[in-house]
Amino acid sequence: MNTSINAIRFLGMDAINKANSGHPGIVLGAAPIIYSLYTKHMRVTPSNPLWFNRDRFILAAGHATGMLYPLLHLAGFGVEIQDLKEFRQLNSLTPGHPEYLHTKGIDATSGPLGQGIPMAAGMALAENYLAATFNKEGFNVIDHYTYTICGDGDLQEGVTQEAMSLIGNLGLEKLIVLYDSNDIQLDGPLAWANTENVKEKYESMNWDYSRVEDVNDLDELNKAIEAAKLTNKPSIIEVKSIIGFGSKDAGKSSTHGSPIGKEETDLMRKRMDYNYPEFSAPDEVYEDFFKNTIQRGETAMNDWDNLFEDYKEKYPELAQKLENIINGKLDINYEEVLETMPIGTNEATRVTGGKVLTKLSETLIELIGGSADLTKSTKAKGINGDFTKDNRLGRNISYGVREHAMAALVNGITLHGLKGFSGAFFVFADYLKPSVRMAAIMGLPSIYIFTHDSVAVGEDGPTHEPVEQLSMLRTTPNVNVLRPCDANETAFSYRFALEATSTPTVITLSRQNLEVKKETNYEDFIKGAYVISDMKDFEGILIATGSEVGLAIDTQELLAKEGIKVRVVSMPCMDVFKYTSKEYQEEVLPSKITKRIALEMGSPDLWYRFANTVVGIDRFGVSAPGGVAIKYFGFTKENIAKVYKNI
Repeated sequence: MNTSINAIRFLGMDAINKANSGHPGIVLGAAPIIYSLYTKHMRVTPSNPLWFNRDRFILAAGHATGMLYPLLHLAGFGVEIQDLKEFRQLNSLTPGHPEYLHTKGIDATSGPLGQGIPMAAGMALAENYLAATFNKEGFNVIDHYTYTICGDGDLQEGVTQEAMSLIGNLGLEKLIVLYDSNDIQLDGPLAWANTENVKEKYESMNWDYSRVEDVNDLDELNKAIEAAKLTNKPSIIEVKSIIGFGSKDAGKSSTHGSPIGKEETDLMRKRMDYNYPEFSAPDEVYEDFFKNTIQRGETAMNDWDNLFEDYKEKYPELAQKLENIINGKLDINYEEVLETMPIGTNEATRVTGGKVLTKLSETLIELIGGSADLTKSTKAKGINGDFTKDNRLGRNISYGVREHAMAALVNGITLHGLKGFSGAFFVFADYLKPSVRMAAIMGLPSIYIFTHDSVAVGEDGPTHEPVEQLSMLRTTPNVNVLRPCDANETAFSYRFALEATSTPTVITLSRQNLEVKKETNYEDFIKGAYVISDMKDFEGILIATGSEVGLAIDTQELLAKEGIKVRVVSMPCMDVFKYTSKEYQEEVLPSKITKRIALEMGSPDLWYRFANTVVGIDRFGVSAPGGVAIKYFGFTKENIAKVYKNI
């Protein structure tokens, strides 16, 4: 038995046993897969773990960190033996599931089953697009693979199936899924839940399929991976393994998520002829990884560095654009690209958003995305045609009705350094919320564009009218939700999203026309809230977002006719405003002014932080023309004025 593979297994067992927590089954069963991948195929560089042309790896089966962390230790990624001893403990480098940028060598946070393969697909899509954009004859400056290891559970998740269907249709090469197929799930045999023909299923989705009968047959495993590299399709390699291999309960679901224990692990050491103490590995294992992972990766990186130097001399403009992407630098003058719309401009912010997105895309080569079969409605569309097998330069991704996979692919695209965006109706934020949450956890500046943001959707009724979605996303940590009130705030929203570095941005846009009623500026906008319309000696404040800002200004004018003076505050991003200084918050919302109304066509609860009275919607919508629905829920200047006077 390969000593290096057993080193991975037993370092993993030791870590799991010490923590008394973890998943030994996949560690023992799938260790040969990750060993082969990193010593024979993956081009990675521990000295520069974020080298741009490295191969990417996502542990879709994120519970298998007991296998990944020992490998990162042996391969020189800075995970020390002490870190393995602190597996799953507070503030350690070895948390229960992989965490992006927390531990060197982790290309994506993973663990919620289903997320890994779509994120890997987004990375592979980015690689395909970048290669088509920058490679020239003799200069393949973008040339790498994306690998992922998954289990049965990953392939049962709907988000994975959405993604695999899409990327099979796109013929997305250089994506290789290694499927640890052990016929066991947490609850028992796989057959209790799934009896599909894996080969026929994925071949029908235009995937290249192959099968390795024994995970411990390294020759067959490596041949399968080499063959997968040569295909012009995404590849899935089904690798048959035994969960809990080598333990007394091998092949049983009991080994999935329960530590095997020190006594049984010691017996396994004898049975598997691995005669080394706990938390140790022989020198030959470190030498194996040094030669076959570290040195091989360093050689590849040095060769690439030399290639890129020559590329810069021959193609300086392209090289500069690529360096900007590598360094996360946007080469754009927003004032020149985005024009200020005059007072009186009256159009739906979804329409404005589409125009702004096109202008930004013409300037920024890294901006790429699309909508979930709603482009004509959302206007969230990339330029240069559709991204297809025949047009890798197309920047519009036709996702089809696959909202969840779309958002997960956006995260993979963003992880690769591009500016990925998605488009959908706001009510379908429910379908892709898990992927937004993953972006927030990873600190990714992914961009999620939503339109039809309120009951003004109208005739389609409650199933299509968002009510609780604003609160859902606003209560998600590290997500900025922007709801612009007019064309200019819409342009500001896209600029804000592009300038974000560690926070995903949600932009919610209207179906109905919204008028530019007041002059605004970006400096005020990025504070999250600002005074958009003021009056001297005001006695009250109206706070609003989106379409309700115009309503608040109309109400302000109506009240003024009766001698009642109120200030209007636009709060496009509650998430940002609540973290501004107390001094600025006091400037916008003076504490002495207690007569305040917050108005928004959505759940009212979060608004009580800023106002004692809230005009919101705490029930589902209605099917009626948009204007009728708005009036039905009391969003008229007459009703808001009445509510104000009755406070």
